[in-house]
Amino acid sequence: MGHHPVEDSNNSNNRPFEEIINARLSRRRMLTGTASAATVSVLGAFGLAACGGSGSSNSGSAGTPADTGGLTVAPDKLGFRAVPTSLEDRVIVPEGYRADVLYAKGDPLISGLAPFRNDGTDVDYDNRSGDEHDGMHFFGLNSNGQYDATVSDRGILVLNHENLEDTTLHETTTAKQDAIDASEAATLKKIVDREMGGHGVSCVEVRKTDGKWSVVLDSPYNRRLTIFTEMDMKGPVAGADFVRTRLSPDGSKRFGTMNNCANGYTPWGTYLAAEENWYAYFATLETAELDALSDKEKAWVARYGIGAAWAYRQWDLVSGDQYARFDISAMGASATDDFRNEANAHGYITEVDPFRPAQKPRVRTAFGRFSHEGAWVAPVKAGQPVVIYSGDDSRREYMYKYVSAVAWDPADANAGLVAGDKYLDEGTLYVAVFNEDGSGSWKALSIDNPELAGTQTYQLDDTTSLDFDFQNQAEVLASARLAADVLGATPMDRPEWAAVNPLNGDVYLTLTNGNASNRPADQLDGANPRAINANGHIIRWKEDNANHAATAFEWDIFLFGASADASTDFNVSGLTADNEFSSPDGLFIDPRGVLWIQTDDGSSGIRSTTNNQMLVAIPGTVGDGESVTVTTSDSSDQASTPTFVGQSAEAVQLKRFLVGPRGCEITGITMTADARSLFINIQHPGEGGSAAEFNRDVSTWPATSGDATAVGEADNRPRSATIVIYREDGGEIAI
Repeated sequence: MGHHPVEDSNNSNNRPFEEIINARLSRRRMLTGTASAATVSVLGAFGLAACGGSGSSNSGSAGTPADTGGLTVAPDKLGFRAVPTSLEDRVIVPEGYRADVLYAKGDPLISGLAPFRNDGTDVDYDNRSGDEHDGMHFFGLNSNGQYDATVSDRGILVLNHENLEDTTLHETTTAKQDAIDASEAATLKKIVDREMGGHGVSCVEVRKTDGKWSVVLDSPYNRRLTIFTEMDMKGPVAGADFVRTRLSPDGSKRFGTMNNCANGYTPWGTYLAAEENWYAYFATLETAELDALSDKEKAWVARYGIGAAWAYRQWDLVSGDQYARFDISAMGASATDDFRNEANAHGYITEVDPFRPAQKPRVRTAFGRFSHEGAWVAPVKAGQPVVIYSGDDSRREYMYKYVSAVAWDPADANAGLVAGDKYLDEGTLYVAVFNEDGSGSWKALSIDNPELAGTQTYQLDDTTSLDFDFQNQAEVLASARLAADVLGATPMDRPEWAAVNPLNGDVYLTLTNGNASNRPADQLDGANPRAINANGHIIRWKEDNANHAATAFEWDIFLFGASADASTDFNVSGLTADNEFSSPDGLFIDPRGVLWIQTDDGSSGIRSTTNNQMLVAIPGTVGDGESVTVTTSDSSDQASTPTFVGQSAEAVQLKRFLVGPRGCEITGITMTADARSLFINIQHPGEGGSAAEFNRDVSTWPATSGDATAVGEADNRPRSATIVIYREDGGEIAI
């Protein structure tokens, strides 16, 4: 995700994770008869023994064939030398590897398009790559034009365009405000169209010829989805009174998708785009407008941070309904006369069929409304439900999973959006609760759950509370955060990417970071035992009996981010110069069971010694570590918190594989079935640069040569881009 102020509207008193960890260790000490704060035992000895070993018959992740095609499954070592930290303005990869720029901001999808000028005057983003490349998946494409996960030399690459780099997007950095101040309607519309077109999703056919990947111009599969694209609303929220607007009087459609961060993909060959910071695109309601709302409506606006002024883009200043919908004021006689309900139609998962371009995307509301970081499908098995995990990427928010009502049928492997109708519109959304004894439970966000009955309260601030109730399932899902509050879900520290290990079913989740300043022990929140948490960490769990539809699980913490030179109290995982990291964000476990970690570190001390990076590990299993006490302090205070950690960084062979150019975030990751081509995204290189220099004082990447490891020319405005990485000898990547 791009850097921005982190929304925090969770005022519930739900038990924070730090308190749970304390209680869990206290219970363990009682059982063992020791009060030592040092390492006391191996995790497997206290309630996690059932999680050891593979314990799973799952043979692959969603869309991954059971036939491994000769892949090295469950490798025992990584076969590359860790790259050093770097502050260079280029991509650094291990010796014996190369990296090419495949698809950069502004690159065309059709022939005959004018060359991308990259000077802020380009306007035709509906036929070009958008900005800020993020979550992504490679769909193998066979000669019959069908999804085939075994194909590794031709495919459709689908990727999100999360946000905009305003400093580089327009001809001048003040162009938009100048047009507003001068009442230049035509100029303002051109600028806003550029911004709305720069968001969304790209579907682009790519082929590998003579060992090199390239975009197939004019492919029938090439298309852009933008904030103008018409989509069908599906699931329980579709047609509800609170999603009816002037453009959709019956609540059956929505236009566009925005701020898509991470992603997912289904075993029936479709792409899942996740809207994250959607709530900030709408104009802030005036005090009188807020006062006119019911308590329930006020709770919705407050709990979702709708109208956060830091990202409002003033699109509603352009004439026409496609622009007016970003003003959610009640200006008409009824909801279908204005756009008071427009925000209620966003914050879900959007399903896209890359293989049927004529079909409109479908908004899957059964996933609930929140800041979806992504949507990760657990390995599917015939006769069992489809299970999809999704984190809510805001501070003190929750982890969710969706379980379909219908069991998976392999006959649906190429059914596209029809299969989505079958599996994604009827099911149960759950939210996670982490218990003190190392167990956890999933609670159903269902109108039939008696815990959600009756009048509930949202504490707006120290003096104001708002009463609300849930009238039906549509309201439960549209106010998923409020329902999760009521159910006592565990506040987590910015849940971002998740990944499921296809070899044993363990689920991993990045918790990117928390507050960078010291917090008293009684104020620690989120899934983090450190009072100072600028570096984040990765948590994991195993579902009961390796059944992803189970309502119980067991958890531990995989790795802690830290500087290599931090004290052992803080550098809990024993990171070294070869693998120190901070703010884990992107996460991927490939079909071989190799785990990839991408970072989005914008503030910690590590960022002063290296650009953002990607690391690789061979993960163990839940319960393979030990209990420790973590001590963090600054000049004013100290906190010692007991917690549980997996094997050390050395034991999981954690190594730095790649470092990106200056100012970038490393994000988005997908791999071909033969594990010989790895696609990742370099997002917003040059971030933090001078507006007067269009960020060129920080970065000019990428070079026009297309070599990702080269420094760009001095006059280049930096561009987000998808790159592809190969081993020079043609072998499997990383092993």
